[in-house]
Amino acid sequence: MNCYLIMGAPGAGKGTQASLIKNNYKIAHISTGDMFREAISSRTPVGLEAKKYIDKGNLAPDEITVYLVKERIQNDDCKNGFILDGFPRNLNQAKALDKLLKEEKIELKSVINIETDDKILIDRIVGRRTCPNCNEAYHIETKKPLKDGICDKCGSRLIQRADDNEEVVKSRLDVYHEQTAPLLKYYSKKGLVVNVDGMQDIDDVFNDIKKTWRK
Repeated sequence: MNCYLIMGAPGAGKGTQASLIKNNYKIAHISTGDMFREAISSRTPVGLEAKKYIDKGNLAPDEITVYLVKERIQNDDCKNGFILDGFPRNLNQAKALDKLLKEEKIELKSVINIETDDKILIDRIVGRRTCPNCNEAYHIETKKPLKDGICDKCGSRLIQRADDNEEVVKSRLDVYHEQTAPLLKYYSKKGLVVNVDGMQDIDDVFNDIKKTWRK
């Protein structure tokens, strides 16, 4: 079984590219953000604890995140491999992942890094709108729904996530540069990092990923 990581600042398009990778290579897409949002929505003990941190633009404690990931990779859809989106986010988590992969006899094949510009990312994130029912994503400028404020797929009213306001986004970017970006050095020393220009169109970004894919 192989593991892949996808990295980049908040709003870089990690989720979009990970979904394309999932469909193209038939591997599982594991988004820690989605797992946390599900736990928060279900009001589980883990979710309620994580909410205290996420609403402020901070990372959830390492032990909570590692617990969720360890449970998730036991699912059947991970047997053909999986890509982690949103984990690890700091050096402690990276080392915990190393330990977990070793225990499960899973090989980390590559770390896909989507390179982007902070100012453009802020505009991207603040303009995002999400369907709370089917999770379809939109943008007030670049991906408008056919009917303003209404999901094209299921007809639900679109929302702006609580952590998609400018103040929280800037805080998330600060956290990323302080804690997550240094992981690129950690993985570069292992020869695992593949850099991709995230300022391109979605299809062009994915084409670059396919050119560097490691089986």
